Amino acid sequence: MKRVVLASANPDKLSELRYFLRNLEIEVISVSDLLPDWSIEETGATLEENAYLKARDVAEKTQLPAIADDTGLFVDVLGGAPGIYASRFAGPDCSYENNINKLLQTMLCEENRRASFRTSAVLVSTGMEFSVTGEVAGMIIEKPDGKEGFGYDPVFLPDDLDRTFARCSPEEKHRISHRARAMLKLREMLVASGIPG
Repeated sequence: MKRVVLASANPDKLSELRYFLRNLEIEVISVSDLLPDWSIEETGATLEENAYLKARDVAEKTQLPAIADDTGLFVDVLGGAPGIYASRFAGPDCSYENNINKLLQTMLCEENRRASFRTSAVLVSTGMEFSVTGEVAGMIIEKPDGKEGFGYDPVFLPDDLDRTFARCSPEEKHRISHRARAMLKLREMLVASGIPG
């Protein structure tokens, strides 16, 4: 079974990636299992650049194929903010709740609440690199609703559903989310590359 390293210590991302790569001859391990103190500054100007920064660094240090993703929340009325800074919108080491509170305060009097989630996922292995993207459109509701998921899920209402991601079961979210769309493409690319097995 081939080992692939997720270039993230986020347990929510690890759980999702394992779900999307299930039934393949791949063992997905967290970077923290091999490099407990690993961190990297995300200095890229795009989601894809940040994902590649993480995956290339982990692949080089572990000598294993590495997968990384970067997700942004792009709010129309904020000119695309928080964008690539979504995970640290409220500052360094902020919580999911901190980010949601700042977003809702920033949009307090706004009528246009259109937004989209975008994910860029990449794989870096010896002699091979590729990237995929996934996107879902929706709107930011005025107060959090739901306890499932993570990040901005409690305030994001996708166009394809009548409830927020935070009110969806993992299986429901995995059918339509931005990360799901990216990861399913990544799965196809992995199979085509011959890495499983």
